[in-house]
Amino acid sequence: MKLSVYNSIVEIMHKHKSRDCLPLIVEKYPDFSLSTIGSIYAQDYQKKMRKTHHIHYNPAKMELYYEQYLRGVGNKERHVLLRLANEIELSPALLARIVLERHLSTTKYEGENPPRSYVTKLMKDISLISDPLLASEIHECLVSDDHYGAHVDNIKQSIGHEYEFKLNRILDTLNLAYIGEDQMRTRGFDKTPDVKLEVPFSVDGHVINWIESKASFGDEYSHKGYLKDQFWSYWNRFGPGMVIYWFGFIEELDTDREKGIILSDKFPDNIVRLNPNSVIK
Repeated sequence: MKLSVYNSIVEIMHKHKSRDCLPLIVEKYPDFSLSTIGSIYAQDYQKKMRKTHHIHYNPAKMELYYEQYLRGVGNKERHVLLRLANEIELSPALLARIVLERHLSTTKYEGENPPRSYVTKLMKDISLISDPLLASEIHECLVSDDHYGAHVDNIKQSIGHEYEFKLNRILDTLNLAYIGEDQMRTRGFDKTPDVKLEVPFSVDGHVINWIESKASFGDEYSHKGYLKDQFWSYWNRFGPGMVIYWFGFIEELDTDREKGIILSDKFPDNIVRLNPNSVIK
């Protein structure tokens, strides 16, 4: 995907401020799947939450949100947290956590902030929340939030595993020898790609020693982070390799091919197998 097209898609998303715009974008850009557009939306939404996080986690704001919640339930209103999250343009799961923190601070910790680990524990198991009405409101936020919370984390992890299995099936079908993360860790490697090829192959003249599978879209923010935290570490340990962004990526980011990291949106069909006898053990 060209950067200009990516920017146009994000601009449409900012105008609509809702996932309801995704089918409209797919209709306008039929070359891209709903999964690709959905991944772009999720990443842009998360970037917005990171940028505005400090605003909502201001103590005065947190107290205001808690008071608004109490006022709403006191008036027998329903869906109080969801309505408030929509009004202030905040992730429902993040608002639920704020309100839970303030509730615990008021009712259990005598004005002190509750331990973050305890709040996280309650967010993962709402049956531990003593106030059934608050537990119900938080549960509604969690199941309605497409981008944050334990449910979303589990879904992302499941999708990630699905595409790792897809990569493994392709390698098995092609009879390419490889080892996975678990095997690499047993050999003492702390930074491990999803796949380390036992015998490298080449793509467009570039030797590939390892493959990293990303079940997401490769935008500038995420790609720069991955380069710093993962990809260059793999390059230092195993040599040149390939990253597969299964939901696509911004084409202008594929600038490190000559340095040893190439990007793709699928497993390439033009690989050239190297002679295993030529590989130095």
